[in-house]
This record gives sequence, C-alpha cells and structure tokens, in this order.
Amino acid sequence: MHRPAPKKDINEDELKVSEPEHAAAGLKAVMVSMERGFSEAGPSRTLRSMLRINQRGGFDCPGCAWPESITGARKPAEFCENGAKAIAEEASARTVTPEWFAEHPISVLQDKTEYWLGSQGRITNPMIIHAGETHYRPISWPEAFATIAEHVNATTPDRCVFYTSGRTANETAFMYQLLARSLGTNNLPDCSNMCHESSGTALNPTIGIGKGTVSLEDFEHAEAIFVVGQNPGTNHPRMLSALADARKRGARIVAVNPLPEAGFFGLKDPQSVKGMLGKADPICTDFLQIKVGGDLALFQAFGHLLLKFEQETPGSVVDHEFIAAATDGFEAYRQARSTIDWDATEQATGLTRAEITDVARLLAKSKATIICWALGLTQQPHSVPTLKEIINLLLLQGNFGKPGAGACPVRGHSNVQGDRTMGIWEKPTEKLLAALDAEFGIDSPREHGYDSTEALHAFEKDEIDVFVSMGGNFALANSETEALEAGMQRAKLTVHISTKPNRSHVVHGQTSLILPTLGRTDKDDKHPGGAQFLSVEDSMSVIHSTQGRLTPVSNHLLAEPVIVARMAQAILGDDHAVDWRAMAEDYDVVRDHISRVLPGFEDFNRRVREKNGFVLPNPPRDTRSFATDIGKGRFTVSEFEALQAPEGHLILQTMRSHDQYNTTFYGLDDRYRGIKDGRRVILIHPEDLEAAGFKDRDLVDVISTFRGTERRANRFRLVSYPTAKGCVAAYFPEANALVHRELVARESNTPGFKAMMVRFVEHTEDPGPTLDS
Repeated sequence: MHRPAPKKDINEDELKVSEPEHAAAGLKAVMVSMERGFSEAGPSRTLRSMLRINQRGGFDCPGCAWPESITGARKPAEFCENGAKAIAEEASARTVTPEWFAEHPISVLQDKTEYWLGSQGRITNPMIIHAGETHYRPISWPEAFATIAEHVNATTPDRCVFYTSGRTANETAFMYQLLARSLGTNNLPDCSNMCHESSGTALNPTIGIGKGTVSLEDFEHAEAIFVVGQNPGTNHPRMLSALADARKRGARIVAVNPLPEAGFFGLKDPQSVKGMLGKADPICTDFLQIKVGGDLALFQAFGHLLLKFEQETPGSVVDHEFIAAATDGFEAYRQARSTIDWDATEQATGLTRAEITDVARLLAKSKATIICWALGLTQQPHSVPTLKEIINLLLLQGNFGKPGAGACPVRGHSNVQGDRTMGIWEKPTEKLLAALDAEFGIDSPREHGYDSTEALHAFEKDEIDVFVSMGGNFALANSETEALEAGMQRAKLTVHISTKPNRSHVVHGQTSLILPTLGRTDKDDKHPGGAQFLSVEDSMSVIHSTQGRLTPVSNHLLAEPVIVARMAQAILGDDHAVDWRAMAEDYDVVRDHISRVLPGFEDFNRRVREKNGFVLPNPPRDTRSFATDIGKGRFTVSEFEALQAPEGHLILQTMRSHDQYNTTFYGLDDRYRGIKDGRRVILIHPEDLEAAGFKDRDLVDVISTFRGTERRANRFRLVSYPTAKGCVAAYFPEANALVHRELVARESNTPGFKAMMVRFVEHTEDPGPTLDS
C-alpha cells in the first residue's frame, strides 16, 4: 500500500546541514528509489513500472533526455535514482479528487509550497474556477472544451499563447503547434526558451544544426571529455556510467564548474553489489573550479594556448586540412586569439594561468574530444558567445564527424529536443510553414510569436487573454515571479493540461481550467483501434517509441493528443481543413503527416517500430558537413566578457537540489551537498561569508541589483560551502524572484538564472518595497 499524501509542509527552521558527499549513487540511491516508489505508488505499480523504464517496448523516463544504447544490451535497471523518483510521482496512487478541491480553497493553496502541492497526487477530473470563486469545481470535458473555444474565439490569435513543457511527446507537440498555427499565431513559447535556447542560437549559425553532434557510442572512443556547467550526478545520473567507463579506458575527464559536485569525483554504480558497496569508481581526472560566468574567458584562453602550441610544434594540434576544406573565418579567429590578457583571464575565471595551461595541454594532445555542457553555460548574458567559443575549439582540432568527438549539449527534459523538432518554436522557418500549409491546406502565420521571456512581458502589459499550458509550471519556471504571477491572474483564461497540482493552478486567470491527462506510464487504450504509443527524441537525436502500461488512476483522464484534437475541434469547428478526429483516434495518422512535413521522418511509422527506433540526420556528425548559410563550419570572434560583481555583491547562480526535477520537488534532501529539510538556503564560500559580516546559518534577506533596480527575496539561510570564491548558489524556483525580466542572454533571450548580482541584509519581518525600489 502507498502512504497518504503529507499534510505537513516545509518548515525551513528544521534545516539540517552535513558535510557534502564525494561520490554519487550507491546503495543509498537504490534504497531511496524503492522507498519513494513504494510510498507513492505502492509495491505493485512501482515494480511494474520500473521494469519497463527505458526498455525496448517500454516507456521513456519522463526525467532527463540522456540516451540508451541502440547497439548493445540494456541493463535490467535502465534508470537512475531521480528517474525512479519521477516515475513514483507519475505512477502515484494518491489522487486529487473534486472532493479534495472542495476542501482546499485557493486562499489555502496559495500559501502552500510546490513540494506540498506536488505531493498530493494525480488529478482525477477536469476542474474549473471563475472570477470571484473560492474553489475549483468539476466540469465535464465537453463543457471544458466549449469554455476554451468561447474565450479563444472572443479574442484575437495574437492574444493567445500556447506554452509547452518538454515532457510532451512528438505526436502531441506536432498537433499542438498545428493548432496554434491553424488558429493564426506563432505564440509557442516552451521550456527550452529558459534552458538550452542559447545552445541552438549558437550552434545553428556555426555548424548548421541546433543539436549535439555525438552519439552515446562516441563516449567509448573519446580521448578527452569536458563536462562544463553541468551536474550529471543529480541531473543526468546515467551519464556517470559513460564517464566512468571512459575514465577506465584512459580518457581524460575534465569538469568545469563553480561547485565541486559529488558526481564529478566518484560513482558507486548501483547496477552491481560491488558497485553499491565497494569503492567508488573515479570520474574526473581534472577539476577546474571556475567562477560563475568565467567560461568565455576560459575557452578563449584555451584557443590562445592551442594556437601557441601549434606554432611551437607545427601540425601537432590544429587540423589544417579540415579547416581548409570545411570551415570559414579561421584567420580572423587566429588573429583574435593571438594575444591574451592573463590578469583579466585569471580574475574572470578564478583560475591560475598554470591550471588553465595544464588542461589546455591535455586538450592539445587529444585527437578526439567531446565537450558537454548544460545550463551553467546557457543562462548568462554572454551565453551565446561562450558556446560559439566552444565550437571554435572543436573546429580548430577537427572534432566533428569522427569517432569520439563533437559537441554535446545535454538536455534536461525528456523530449524538449523533440518538441523543437516537431515545430514548437516561436520563430519557425519558412520551410516548415510552407510544408505545413501544403500538407494541411492551412495558411500559417509568418509573424514571429512570443518566447517565454516575451510572454512574461506580454502578461505584464495585459496583452494575453488566453494562456494554454501543455504540462509545465510556467509561473515558477520563469523569472520575475511576482510580476509573472500577477500578470497570469489578470488573463481572462488560463488552461493547464496537467497530471498533478502546481503553483500555476493557484495563480490562475479570471477563469481557469485544469485538464487532467495521462502520463508516460499510463495505458492509452481508449481508441477505436486499441492501445496507442507515442514517440520521443533523446539528446542524441534518436527517435524511439514510448508506451505506458499502468492502469490510469481515473477514468476521466484523456491522452494529450486527444485533448489537443478536441480543443481544436471546439475552437475551429468540425469542418476545419485538418482532420483532428482521425489523429486523435489513431496516432499513426499523426506520424504519417509528420513523415510528409519534417525531413528525416520519412517512413516514420515503420521506422519507429524498429527495435531501436531510428536516428535523425546530422550533417556535422554524419558527413562532416555544415548546413550553414555558407555551407561551412563558421569560426567566430567574440569580445572578452565576464561577470563583474559591484562592490559588496556576489554572483548568484540557481541550481536544482538532488530531490528536484525542474519545478517538481520529490523531497527535501539534497544529500550530495549535505542539505536536508530546507530549501531557502544560500551556499557561500567561508571567506565571502566572513567578509560579508555574517556567520554560518545566519538568516538573511537577499537583494539583487540590475541596472539600478533591486529585487528582494526574504528568509534565506547562509550555509558555509566550498563554492568558488565570489560566487553563491541557491535553489530555483525560490530564487527566481531575484531575476530581473531584462537580465537575459542577449541573442537567445534566456533568463539569466546564473548571473545575478546579490548582497545580503539581516532578515527583517518588514522588508518594505521589493520591486524597482
């Protein structure tokens, strides 16, 4: 039997702090995985689901997008601790019924944390609340769709926004963007706008594709692997196995990060008794504890040193043949990197010249290098130049289109890459729109829509009437929390297609609908032709099927493709050019459409049924070619930049806890960092703590400064921690309120969650104004 939902919420006064751990996984990870599953879903649902996670013919873990092998056998437990937690959350036998909503008015729910809300269980019925009402109440599905149609048709397409979470499967995403464009809008913000948008913005003009250029098998051949701005021990734990195996082969593994995360140093592989109980396998050979925002300076220094080493020993470092045949702009890059200001570089990175030079030498010796990165690089004002600098290094040594080499942006959401492939993008290409128009006989809008940050601005200016959210928790995922929540509450209609309660349901529009949907683990068999399956794309462009087998907790749940189709029918009418009913009844129909619209998906229905699915074309990886506007890989030149904190301030980055997946909290134990039973903490170097005039565990209010304005977040505890000097770290979304709406990566508009300038004041119960003070 599962345990009932917790009644107690977070009490920050119960915070416990212990020493950080120095290895990831192990027996504890196995025990936590099983305990979370049994407590939420019960033994039967837990064991049945775990046996099918990431297995051929099973379902794709709704956690990270790390791939599975497409050539070899898969492990019996092809999941990690956090994957098990994600499944426990979704397979939960706890239910949130109409009676639950009747017992919990909005006034009570508004004071609950995301941890408490998410722990209550799966939503069983469609629910609605109107302006002036105190409780959500049940509504029938036909009435819900009629309500959506009434509001959408009462306004204009440009005042409707269709947000998407990366959880959404390919077929659903394709139908969702088709609905938006059939209606007449490209307002299709998604979670990638807030995470890896900078990656695509940097990669497309330099290598001609916005995705990574490696396969999982490349990790078996790499001589050097860089893990930059990323914490695989918590966010992509299965990646640690690939890194550990590479280390055993003799590869150099370089971690670059402000925090010394446990997963960098050791893995106690839970796949074997020896791994769980024995000595941890070492992971990284080198660790560069860089200052937040110093990565651009670091990669520019690497470029300078590689060119210097090449000059000293011609032909030993630079791949001149590849550069001449496949790239453009090398001479300008060479000139730009011919000099370096070492004092500025050391100040920007917090590293010594000797530390940087040592790692540059191992990079120079490597004949096959993979550079991996995640949000530590993508959420800076200068994120795009930083990532272009990585591409420069890879081009310099010819690290494309050969075994063991390439660029590897590690996506954090299980199908966020697939959503973009399917057309979820506010800036669609003419090629995509023309193909949609030809296939469906519609007239897609050409004007670009809102990304996530632009949607925040639009909410603030009361320019959004209807907001539809396909999964996700937009209110807590974006910056400027207070302003965003206030804007959402002024919207005429908010619609949340969800599995569990979250904060966005509470800060709802004047009218708000919650539409309960099936999850990855659930059977989807209410169709004329029987059970259906969906597909997803992993971080390495592999398309494969996903099919749940658990009995849904309620007969009132609808599959996401069915919800999209019925919305479309209600809004656009049954005589619309698109046959929405056919797609809802048989997902093969959706895939046939996709096969004719999107390159690389030819014969989709046959290929997705193959044992390992199929891999999408990737010119840099497949043919060492680059589909840029000039038909070549592009070297770029960027100016030196770094984050510089004003006097009396430190640089704040946000991060996940180990018991967290995006805005979902599985529990309150960040055990690798030694933080338990609390989340409102600031990790700060002991010397910075002393210089600020505070002591370990002091209670403070945090004030961020941006362009002369201030933001404030109250009641955080300072925790002495070995982070990089001059830098502090806090959990998101608690610290999101500190991010000014205009603090973004310049080219990609991604919020600057890793670039806040903060100071601390003693906590007061009467802080005064919090915005633009």
